[in-house]
This record gives sequence, structure tokens and C-alpha cells, in this order.
Amino acid sequence: MESEYDFSQGTRGAIEPTPPGKTRIAIRLDDEVLAWFREQVHLAGGRNYQSLINDALLEYIQQRREPLEETLRRVLREELERIQK
Repeated sequence: MESEYDFSQGTRGAIEPTPPGKTRIAIRLDDEVLAWFREQVHLAGGRNYQSLINDALLEYIQQRREPLEETLRRVLREELERIQK
């Protein structure tokens, strides 16, 4: 380990820039919620648990916007398509 480091060329902030359409935030989640999402990602063989949380939130928003009848029709179409494969 060096006794002194040169940070003169260093920059503050995230290492990877935030992609367009995304916003970096800090959020507090219950440990149980975070553990569940991490476990789901692990069982699926990898991915990003943050993306899974984002997908779950988007699905929730869609369900709130979509009437129940439309939701049922969509789910039935998706399941019939899956069965036909």
C-alpha cells in the first residue's frame, strides 16, 4: 500500500453515468423487501435487483391505470401465447 495517493485527476460522483430516462435516488426499503428482491434475482440466475424493483413498480403503476377487465384480457392473452409456444 502506498503511503500517499494522488487524487488530483479524480472526479466526484458516480463511476458510471446515469443513462437517459433514469434518475439516481437514495431510497429506504425494509430489509425484508430488499432481501426478497435480491433472492428473486439470485434464483433467476442473476440480473440487477434494482431493475427488478423498477419492473415491479412499473407493473404496479400499469395495474393502477388499467381497468380490471383489461388486465384480465392481457393476462389471458399472455398465458395463451405462452402455452402455444
